[in-house]
Amino acid sequence: MAGIRIENVRKSFGVLEVLKGFSLDVADGEFVVLVGPSGCGKSTMLKILAGLDDATSGQILIGDREVTDVAPGERDVAMVFQNYALYPHLSVAKNMGFGLKMRGMARAEIDRRVREAARILDVEHLLDRRPKQLSGGQRQRVALGRAIVREPQAFLMDEPLSNLDAKLRVHMRAEIGALHKRLGVTTIYVTHDQIEAMTMADRIVIMRDGAIQQIADPDTMFQHPANLFVAGFIGSPGMNFMRSMVTMGASGPQLRLFGQDVPVDRPIAQLAGKPVIVGLRPEHFAAGPGAVSFMVTPRLVESLGSEKYLYVEVPEENRGAITATRGGEDDHRGDSVIARIMDIGAVPQSEPITLSFDPSRLYLFDAETHVTIAG
Repeated sequence: MAGIRIENVRKSFGVLEVLKGFSLDVADGEFVVLVGPSGCGKSTMLKILAGLDDATSGQILIGDREVTDVAPGERDVAMVFQNYALYPHLSVAKNMGFGLKMRGMARAEIDRRVREAARILDVEHLLDRRPKQLSGGQRQRVALGRAIVREPQAFLMDEPLSNLDAKLRVHMRAEIGALHKRLGVTTIYVTHDQIEAMTMADRIVIMRDGAIQQIADPDTMFQHPANLFVAGFIGSPGMNFMRSMVTMGASGPQLRLFGQDVPVDRPIAQLAGKPVIVGLRPEHFAAGPGAVSFMVTPRLVESLGSEKYLYVEVPEENRGAITATRGGEDDHRGDSVIARIMDIGAVPQSEPITLSFDPSRLYLFDAETHVTIAG
């Protein structure tokens, strides 16, 4: 096993720069997830790590060895692909041991490694079957087994669960996490699913337009997002955003939200008279009166059994399209918010209800740069 160091890697296709100075240190045995929307460069970075694509510039080290220009087969990493990449004419056992056979390993050692990996993944009873005789989850286990038998310094996984149904994804997510804890092999995992990232990672790397937005453990990423994009990407449903203006009241800085002045217990007096973007997570609303209470009429109520999503219009003064500074995929319209309410009972649609929130739960972002305002 070994750590991985990526230093200022750039990748361009003509004038299009798809990786803009990507740098990351992965500790020995760490599970790091690269996450972001389609086209953000995460899979390109993984292919460069595996040697399947060349970097325009930069440096990659695995352990103490620089591998920037080393052939894929000599990097001592194993890659798990989205589409499994199994040979349809070979049995499970031969698929798992194929790479070792190509390296000239002795048959007895191949058999030993294949059976050990099959035992770990609970596919011993499938070793004589062909891929077409397997379910999606079983095929993914075989693909993982093929990586395990190589006993590599690192695993590279490119959206390995995206072809599975929702229930099986949850199950395989837990299995991969348990497998990592058991083997302790350095792993870099790529996904567009923020739930996978939050539940599996030691650290998350959020990417956008070829650049890193934030690197942090899941709890830090959720509680202290670096900017508007990260705040909106992490969380399900995503964070609500509204526009407001910082003003000074009798007790200090305040924001106008839902038709009332909300005191903000943070050192933002210097922003008086300036617009800000206010964030509030759906789960931070509560039913009934609280620190800041307001009456609303939900325009839509979605029931998920133990919880309900209330779609609530916001006042005109808090509305306005909120589009991040680069790209338009995260165009938060800002004319409604979602309140996620637990154990509320029946909520008739289009009837008034009192909601509340704690001002300490508010997130503030610079209206121009979209960087989080600390405080």
